[in-house]
Parts: sequence; C-alpha cells; structure tokens
Amino acid sequence: METLTNPYSRPEENNAPLWKRLYIYQKERFPLAGHGLLVAAFSFSAVAYSRICRGEDGFVSWKVFLAGVFTTVSLFLLVRIFDEFKDAKEDALYRRELPVPRGLVSFRELRNIGIIVVCLQVGLNAVVFPKMLLLYALALGYLLLMSKEFFVADWLKRHQFWYVVSHMLIIPLIDIYASGLDWMLEGVRAPGGLLYFFAVSFMSGIVLEIGRKIRAPEQESEGVLTYSAMLGPAGSAVLWIGMLSLSLLLSILASAYAGYGTTGTIILSVIYVVCCTPALLYLKHKSRRAGKMIEGASAAWTIAMYLTLGGVPMIERLLNV
Repeated sequence: METLTNPYSRPEENNAPLWKRLYIYQKERFPLAGHGLLVAAFSFSAVAYSRICRGEDGFVSWKVFLAGVFTTVSLFLLVRIFDEFKDAKEDALYRRELPVPRGLVSFRELRNIGIIVVCLQVGLNAVVFPKMLLLYALALGYLLLMSKEFFVADWLKRHQFWYVVSHMLIIPLIDIYASGLDWMLEGVRAPGGLLYFFAVSFMSGIVLEIGRKIRAPEQESEGVLTYSAMLGPAGSAVLWIGMLSLSLLLSILASAYAGYGTTGTIILSVIYVVCCTPALLYLKHKSRRAGKMIEGASAAWTIAMYLTLGGVPMIERLLNV
C-alpha cells in the first residue's frame, strides 16, 4: 500500500534522502522535542508518584529510567505510525497535505520503522529489565487492537464517545508500564493511589484529544472530524473546559492521596485557571489563534499536572538528600 503524489507534493522533499524525509515527517506528525519532553515528564512523574505513595526514598536508577523513557516515547511513536495506516483512506481523500498522502514517506517505510522500533523495545526491555516485558506486552497488545479498531470499526465510527474512550485507554496502559519501573521491578504491590494517577492520565488524554480538534469556523474542512464542527464552537469549548475540570478534580484526589495537602490543591487550581483562559477567549472570539491556544493549553496542563503530582515533589526530595 504505497502512496501517490498529489498537488500538495513537494518533489524536493519527496526525493530527499530518507533521513531528511523522516526528519520532516517527525516535525509535522510527531515532534520528538515536544512529545519527548511531554512523555519524559509523564514517565518521570509516574515513577515518582508511585515511590512517593509507597513512602520510598530516592528514585529508580537512571539506567532503568532512561530505558523506560525510550520505551514509552517509542510506544507513542507507534501509536502515530499505526494511525497512519488506520486513517489511510480518510487522509487520502480529505487530508492530502499530510506527509503520507503527499508522498513524503511511504507505508512500506513506516512499516519498517515500526518493526525496528518494536525490535528495539523488546531487546532493550529483555536486557535491562525482563520483568517489564509483561507490562510492555499489555500496552503493545492493546495498541495492535487499536490499529484494527477492535474489529468493530463501523460501530466505533457511529459512536464517537466509545471511539475516544477506547483509544484513550492506551495512555493509562502506558502509564502502568511507566509506574511499573518502580513497583514491578521492586516486586511489590502497586500503591492504591496509582488508580487516581491512571484516571488523571486518561482524562488528560481526553483533554489533549479535544483540544487539538477545536478550530475556528473558517478552518473547518470536509471530512476532517473536529469537535468544533460536531458541537459548534461554543459546545466544543464548554466540553473542553468540562474535561479539564474533571481532570483537575482527579488531580486533586491524587494529590491528597500522596499527602501534598493544600499546597498541591492550590498549585493545580492556579494552573487550571491559567489554562482555562484560551477557552474563554475562544468562546468570545472563535478565532484561529484562540483555537491554537487551547491546543497549547492542553499540553501545558498535562505537563504541569504531571510535574505537580510527581516530578517536582521527587526533585525536591532528591535535592534535599
């Protein structure tokens, strides 16, 4: 299943060496700098939160953590690659400006990259921490089911709520893997507070998903599913604020379980208010800039929330040792 060129194709890019084409692809579809930072914060906070809830001092070894981060970042890369195959027909019809439809990279190249990534993941986990292969297999297995739309693609397309829920569950599954770098490798039971943390991860995924699909009216186009098109600009913004509010509530519960007291609640609430501002601007102006700011606020909330729940408290403890 190879791609063809189209009016959006750029011969100087399509004929460039593979490394340059992959650089352009990641820049457009999976920015390693931005996504790497987000997933690193995600992974660090998951491990940190687990250790804090268990009352353990210190952090896992950096060898373990870096191997784990490679696995989590590359799992999210696989999500992107699998989506290219899953959405191939719609992209060819309605999103022809994307890298694959315009011929920048081929499906064969993406498939080969996916195979290499999986081999690296399995090899690294087998060498550094064989115990983690079980949690890795759980996440990868679910990802494979996602790529086939759980064999009910038509039903999921008719039920957008379940489509989003089924796809966002990959985030807490990767979160389970990340937190397992602590409790799984220590051979102890996972702390109960992780249930709150996993729920927060799920809701943050929902916030990111909705946030990246809110656009100004003039940006809407045929065949491109957005929440602003389905619900209207006001409805999509209100939905986003609602999901952000639920994420805040779960974050406060996770903070309380970890014993952060009122400080954690205050910090999370301030971040929440700041992140709500773009949505309020969008409700008033419905502009392209405000819509883009909501997407940015979604990422900012996610990073700030993870750092508040696990990252910053762990760094403070490490510096005070």
